[in-house]
Amino acid sequence: MNMAPGVAEPVDPLVLGDVLARHHRDRPDAPALQFEGRCFGYGKLMRRTARAAARLWHEWGVRPGDRVAYLGLNHPDQITLLFALARIGAVLVPLNFRLAPAEWQAVLADCTPLYVVHDAAWADAGDALARAAGIPAHAIDRLIATHAPGDGPARATPDSPALLVYTSGTTGLPKGAVHTHANLLANMVAACAAQGLTSADVVLTVLPMFHVGGLCIQTLPALFAGAAVILHARFEAGATLAAIAQDRPTLTLQVPATMKALIEHPAWAATDLSCLRAVWAGSSLIPAALVTALHARGLPVCNVYGATETGPFSIALDAQHAMTHAGSCGWPARGVEVRLADLQDGVGELLLRAPSVVRSYWPDQPAVDADGWFHSGDRARQATDGSFTVVGRAKDMVISGGENIYPAEIEHLLASHPLVADCAVLGLPDARWGEVLVAVLVFKTQSGVVPASDGIDSLLNWEQTLSDFLRGHIARYKLPRRWVRLDALPRTALGKVQKAALARQVLDVAGPSRSDPGDLPMLRPGEFKNNSDL
Repeated sequence: MNMAPGVAEPVDPLVLGDVLARHHRDRPDAPALQFEGRCFGYGKLMRRTARAAARLWHEWGVRPGDRVAYLGLNHPDQITLLFALARIGAVLVPLNFRLAPAEWQAVLADCTPLYVVHDAAWADAGDALARAAGIPAHAIDRLIATHAPGDGPARATPDSPALLVYTSGTTGLPKGAVHTHANLLANMVAACAAQGLTSADVVLTVLPMFHVGGLCIQTLPALFAGAAVILHARFEAGATLAAIAQDRPTLTLQVPATMKALIEHPAWAATDLSCLRAVWAGSSLIPAALVTALHARGLPVCNVYGATETGPFSIALDAQHAMTHAGSCGWPARGVEVRLADLQDGVGELLLRAPSVVRSYWPDQPAVDADGWFHSGDRARQATDGSFTVVGRAKDMVISGGENIYPAEIEHLLASHPLVADCAVLGLPDARWGEVLVAVLVFKTQSGVVPASDGIDSLLNWEQTLSDFLRGHIARYKLPRRWVRLDALPRTALGKVQKAALARQVLDVAGPSRSDPGDLPMLRPGEFKNNSDL
C-alpha cells in the first residue's frame, strides 16, 4: 500500500483490529467510508469500533467465540460491528436478507447467536426472527448511540473466528464457513495485489455484504489498503451510474445480473466511465455479450474465481490480461495453490489451497482434505500460459453417448441469443444415450410476445431457430434433444440456478427422457408457473 513520505512500513497486521489501528495512527483523517452523504475517516471509524466493542463487552455481555447475527442492507456500522466483534474475539454472522424466515431460523439454530442486530429496513423481520429464536434483537443504530463505560478488551488471535458465512446450499443444507482473522487478512493481501489496490483508490460497493463477494473481494481489501469505500445500501442501476459519474470511483465489483442492468439502463451510454480502470466481476462464468459491451466502452472486465470457503479471492484475471483472455478466470492469486484433479481430456476438478481457505464449517466439520486442499466441485482446464478456465460444475457434467458435455458452454451460447432472457441446460436419464441434454429457457418478452425485432412471427419454430443457432457454434452431440419453456428458473437467494429442483420439475411434468426426441412431449408456456411454484 502507499505510505506517506517518511513513515516506516508497519508490521503486517495479525488481527483485523491492526488494520484500522494502522490507518488511525498514520492517516486518521483519510476517508474510509462514504454512505448516504456521510463520510467516516479512518480515525472516526476506529473510534466507532472502540465504542461498539465497549458496548458489546460491558452491556451486551459478548465474549470471545460468541456469535452475533446481522440482518439488513449494507450499512457502515455493519463494518463497525465486524471490527468490534473481531476486537474481542467474537464472530459476525451476516444473514442473507433474500432468504425466507425458515431459512434464517435454520442458520440461527445451527450457530446459536447471542443477538440479532438489524437495520431499520429489516426491523420487523429482525425482531420476529429474534423472538422465534428466543434471543434479544437490537437496532444497528444502538451500537454506538451512547458511550459505553470502559473499553472492549482485545482478545483476538490470528486463529480466532471472525466471520461465519453460510453457503448458498444448491446441493444440500447451507453450511457455515468459519473465517478466521488470518483467513480474512490473507484474502485482503491477495485481493490488493491482484487489483493493484492502494490508498489512492476509491471503491464503489453496491453488492450485498452478507456474502463474501460484496464484503471480501473489494470492500475489506480497500480498507486494508487505506482506500476510500463508497457504500450503497443496495444495488440500483441508476444510482450506481450516478455514483460513477459524480463520485468517480476507480474500481467496482459487479455480477452478471447487475452488469446487465447497468448496460440496459437508459443512462448507460451517456455516463462517463473514464474514472474506472476496471470492473471486477464476482463470477467464474460471465456471458460473452456482457463482457463485449463493457470492453466496447474501454472497461476491462476482470474476473475473480473463488467460493465462500476460499476467501473468495483465489484465481484472478487482472486488467492487463482482461481483453486478451475474456472467458478465462486468470491465474492463481498471491499465496494460492491450484491444481486439477481427476483429469479427463485436459479437464479436471479445481482444488485450492491457501492461507485464505477456511479449515472448517461450523462448528467443527472439515472444509478441506487431510492435505489442506479445498475441493471446489468445479471443472476447469489450464492453458499453456498457466491461466485457468472454468467449464462447469463437476456435478453438472453430462455424459451422453460416452461424450463429456459441460452445460455451461451451451448455456453461454443460448444466453447470447436475442430470444433468451435466462436459461439452464440439464442432463436427464436416457435408456439409449445414458443422458440427453434438455435446454430450459425463459424468453424475452414485450407485452407478452417475442419482440418483432427478433424476426420471428410466432413461437412455433423457436426450437428449430435455437437449434440452428447452436449448430453453428458447437458439435452436433452437444445439441439439446429436448426444449422446455418456463416463466422463470428456480434460483437460490444468491441467484444460482437450483438444477436439482429444476430437473425434478421437468421429470414430474414430462416423465423420463426417451431415445427418440421426436416422441417427447413439448412443454408449453403455463405448464410451469414461476419461481415460487418450484
